[in-house]
Amino acid sequence: MKIVATVGFILALSLLPVGSFIAIGAAWAALVALSMAARIGPVRMVRASFVALPFAAAALPLLFTKDGDAIGTMDFGLFALTATWPGLIAVLTILFKSWVSVQAATMLIFTTRFHDLMHGFERLRLPRLMVAIISLMYRYLAVLTGESSRMMRARAARSAALPGAKRPSVRWQASVVGNMVGALFLRSYERSERVYVAMQARGYDGTMVRHEAPPLGLPGFAAIGSVAVALAAFELVAFLWLPRP
Repeated sequence: MKIVATVGFILALSLLPVGSFIAIGAAWAALVALSMAARIGPVRMVRASFVALPFAAAALPLLFTKDGDAIGTMDFGLFALTATWPGLIAVLTILFKSWVSVQAATMLIFTTRFHDLMHGFERLRLPRLMVAIISLMYRYLAVLTGESSRMMRARAARSAALPGAKRPSVRWQASVVGNMVGALFLRSYERSERVYVAMQARGYDGTMVRHEAPPLGLPGFAAIGSVAVALAAFELVAFLWLPRP
């Protein structure tokens, strides 16, 4: 239910017209209220969502490709780029949509145990191979982190230098880091082979053994239907009545 509601919320947010800043602000306010009810707080949710901002930079070319009133022109000699107000509104809309959508996904992760999340994906008919890969990656992330930490300590132990000595060149440091990444990949690959063989010896058939959850039932379908009606009403109000620049 939570996965379906989150996906529906993100879909409704992505369908909003350009310049629907009031609707996006209302959606964000609803997320803040949910975070307070879940005892997470908006600060943690917002802090975790900043990871999406670099990806939203892919919308920056719209600033210079939309027709309309000009904001300013940047002259690079051989060519010039003119920023327009419609382009700025489009970029800000994409930026805020992405930011609020990631916060919704963050809310889902913070309020749901990982194993329940994977079980929900299975019940929604996500490919089992994808679910298994995500589950194993999550379980062995700590192993990879520990291995990389040991490699960092080994590098530090072999890179001692006298005080005031000249630091190695950037090219040499990049070469060392590249060798470490390659070694970590080979160790991880070999360990994954051993782990998979051990799992097969214990009866692994491609699915994680879990207790079956009870069927969704009438209350669950009623809750999903209520969320769908609320999102449809939200879209209708955003398209028909809320002002846009």
